[in-house]
Amino acid sequence: MKIFALAGSLRADSSNRKLLEIAIAIAEREGATVDRADPRMLDVPLYDGDVEAASGPPPGALALAARVAAADALLIASPEYNYSVPGVLKNAIDHVSRVKPMPLRGKRALLLSASLSLVGGNRGLWALRMPLEALGVHVYPDMFSLASAHEAMTDGALKDPLLAKLLDGMVKRWVAEGTKLLG
Repeated sequence: MKIFALAGSLRADSSNRKLLEIAIAIAEREGATVDRADPRMLDVPLYDGDVEAASGPPPGALALAARVAAADALLIASPEYNYSVPGVLKNAIDHVSRVKPMPLRGKRALLLSASLSLVGGNRGLWALRMPLEALGVHVYPDMFSLASAHEAMTDGALKDPLLAKLLDGMVKRWVAEGTKLLG
């Protein structure tokens, strides 16, 4: 299974980037190949329908869409901003959704979040599910939200063995199901 992995945070030291790397390691152990995307390097401007109408999707959006199209699945770790999706992530989704044929349709996705709060970013994941599902992405029913993330991770691992086991099992099941569907 080929996975396109993206963190919805621009911060280099983001808890979501760290959580994503933990999940990527699990997926790779299960035989998946992963294309890691750095949101700062995507070169995707703010979506502007006038620009699109005049000259088509910008080159950065086309490059992002090609990477998504080349993947079987999406692994996204996103913070929660004001009970919703970070602008950088929503903007990327909006751009990709405009490319024809639309590369998100039929992809499988696993959503993760890490937050300093006790909610773990879960409300943002629910907000992220909506546009993805509306675009035909099959979002895995379980989502992983890591509360108090600044205290919950160390050296590329989760400190709590029960949380580590939960994440490990979730990623393994997601990869196994995706691999089985691909035949």
